[in-house]
Amino acid sequence: MSKQDLTRQEEFKRATAGAVRAIAQQTEVQVAFQPGPAGVSGKRARLPLPTRSLPPAEMAKLRGAADAVALKLRHHDEAAHAARAPARKEAREVFDALEDVRVQTVGSRHMPGVAANLHARLVEECEAEGYDRMTRKDQLPMHTALALMARERITGQPVPPAAARVLEMWRETLDEKAADAMSELAHTPTEDQDAYARAARKLLTALDLAEAEVESEADQDEEGDEGGDQSTQQDQSSPGEAQAQEQESMQGAEPEAMEGEAADEEAEESEEEGAAAEGDEKPGGPQARKEVPQTDDSSRYKPFTTQFDEVVEAEDLCDPEELTRLRQQLDQQLQHLQGVVSKLANRLQRRLMAQQQRAWEFDLEEGLLDVARLARVVANPTLSLSYKRERDADFRDTVVTLLIDNSGSMRGRPITVAAMCADILARTLERCAVKTEILGFTTRAWKGGQSREKWVQEGKPRNPGRLNDLRHIVYKPADAPMRRSRRAIGLMLREGLLKENIDGEALNWAYRRLLSRSEHRRILMVISDGAPVDDSTLSVNPGNYLERHLREVIKEIEGRNMVELIAIGIGHDVTRYYRRAVTIVDAEELGGTMMKKLAELFDEDAAEAWHRAAAERAPLVA
Repeated sequence: MSKQDLTRQEEFKRATAGAVRAIAQQTEVQVAFQPGPAGVSGKRARLPLPTRSLPPAEMAKLRGAADAVALKLRHHDEAAHAARAPARKEAREVFDALEDVRVQTVGSRHMPGVAANLHARLVEECEAEGYDRMTRKDQLPMHTALALMARERITGQPVPPAAARVLEMWRETLDEKAADAMSELAHTPTEDQDAYARAARKLLTALDLAEAEVESEADQDEEGDEGGDQSTQQDQSSPGEAQAQEQESMQGAEPEAMEGEAADEEAEESEEEGAAAEGDEKPGGPQARKEVPQTDDSSRYKPFTTQFDEVVEAEDLCDPEELTRLRQQLDQQLQHLQGVVSKLANRLQRRLMAQQQRAWEFDLEEGLLDVARLARVVANPTLSLSYKRERDADFRDTVVTLLIDNSGSMRGRPITVAAMCADILARTLERCAVKTEILGFTTRAWKGGQSREKWVQEGKPRNPGRLNDLRHIVYKPADAPMRRSRRAIGLMLREGLLKENIDGEALNWAYRRLLSRSEHRRILMVISDGAPVDDSTLSVNPGNYLERHLREVIKEIEGRNMVELIAIGIGHDVTRYYRRAVTIVDAEELGGTMMKKLAELFDEDAAEAWHRAAAERAPLVA
């Protein structure tokens, strides 16, 4: 690349950084150009790294990303946003996407150039993600679909042609309640972040994404001006009245969940706790609810049906052309991460190769003639200790499984880094004759899929258990060479693949696969960014249903000691689940952590082998 192109790239980066500070009206903002998507963290803005050639399409996309970041710095109040943000991941994604629409709409209204840049970026993203090739609405993530619909309603501009068909499928599924909430959101002043956030929460309520939490907040807003007398009266009201009010509010917020056994049990438990807090001088009334015990069937983990679960090869989930495009996208990202992670990978490779190298024992009475002693043997054939013997190092044949969380919360930089690190690690271990398997886990649909539909058709029986369609993905089988599986790893970057995560069953699946292997040593490394979450299952079961099952599976694996289990949590404390675990704050630390933990495991194995060999030699020395 010519020096002129390099100068042009640097000038573009300086001009873009200056534009970000000018639009944001914050001169202290630090602008960094790094691989990956754009984002904001405090006073630090991150933008994609431009290429040196800087084609017009890339410049337009990067300008749009820079304008979006600048507008968020200028018009977004993180404290106000966090105060109303829902807890569930899926609802939070929708809430965040709607806020992005708001800040971009405010800025576009007064700056036509910014509006043009944002529109060009949106068109390019729709085409790059292949929205025009989507044939089912679940291929387009919910937060993306709702953001596009909100942008269209608020600005009055049609969506890009590439997204028109799949977005029409989403519109057909919105009921009247959701359509009214979307209309209210569109008519809310975008300059008022608090009012807009309330309207966004109403939309989440209409979509059954944050029912109880939204209803509670709305009640507080409506009754806040009436003073604290009502709350005092409610505290002093009888348990029966409180119970009736609680049932009415829960029925209005989540009618479907109330028909399930879990909702009844949760209501009973909350009433029992309230009665215990009031004291024991009134044994009647609320205590009578305890006569309905929780049966073993309701607490035991089980799937409602496995009819719609699937274990699928990565190549079967998309056409070859798209798989090639995704692999090329991953290779572009690898160019920037290759240097750092490759150094760590080479260090790991040297350790493994050193453990596998054969050694020679010298100065023996018998064996192969040591050529270095040949002159001595010729001079005096009676001299002893002139022989050598080859000794194999005690390196057990090993298989490593990488189990990667493919849930929606991994979208963006975390899943990209996980795919890159899995690619590099698999190639490194393959050179060391260590077989590697790469697996992923998610669900086939949001909010239950066909399993929930079957449950509804059968009359919503009590205690259904796991209520979603599992999707377990094999990116690379252990016996397949890396050259045949490298394309498949790019599938992790596919938009619409990442949904919900049921960690317990995925961990058990990967564990059973390892048990069927013939290798002497089996290592299972789990990479996740959160606890198991599946809204469909948790809406009709106890709140800790999935988490409790995950703990049971981990306890079994760690207790049997047939597989070495290690976990890496990205921004989530996994040490409370796994005995051997580490938590990282930034996804960029993943590569180094993976290499370090594997190196520690192999070093422990080498140390054990040395001690075993020393123990075998001890009687001879004695």
